[in-house]
Amino acid sequence: MIIKSAEFITSAVQPAHYPPPDHPEIAFAGRSNVGKSSLINTLVRRKRLVKTSSTPGRTQLINFFLINGDLMLVDLPGYGYAKVPAAVRKQWGPMVETYVARRTSLKGAVVLVDARRRPEVEELNLIDWLRQHRVAVVPVLTKADKLSKTELIKQRRAAAQALDMAEEALILFSAKSRLGKEALWQRLEGILAHTDDT
Repeated sequence: MIIKSAEFITSAVQPAHYPPPDHPEIAFAGRSNVGKSSLINTLVRRKRLVKTSSTPGRTQLINFFLINGDLMLVDLPGYGYAKVPAAVRKQWGPMVETYVARRTSLKGAVVLVDARRRPEVEELNLIDWLRQHRVAVVPVLTKADKLSKTELIKQRRAAAQALDMAEEALILFSAKSRLGKEALWQRLEGILAHTDDT
């Protein structure tokens, strides 16, 4: 996809604060510090569209970004980071659940997993739950540059087994080398094209 424009629209906690559902939406979900902000910035060729932080758990709102005036990318709060206050962690679940369950413009979700670790029950539950709501899931293994080719092959196989899907379904991604950027856009464009047909 050729990126002509990318702009931050709004941050939201509840449906009343969401922008109007005028454009198809792709959400990005994963554990805190998995590289969501870096991945989105790489996809849209902007260095600071999404603020990155070395402190896990910094994204505590649902952030909406309009791309080319006709596609919304949605950065969901990261999960699973123990140092975030319990009250904030309790708020995240319902916030994200409400968004996924009610947002008719949500067409796909990129689920990010750090390539250096195996997916756990949270990732399995998230993928199952998204599928129950008929949201197309694109699994991505981030930080691929942190592993050797041999380790990457091994980790991809292990992740595919844990998620009960074909190895080819998992996109290897690196914000540093931009590995996987084109493959991810192709998968997302496929989801959006299918949406247009239905």
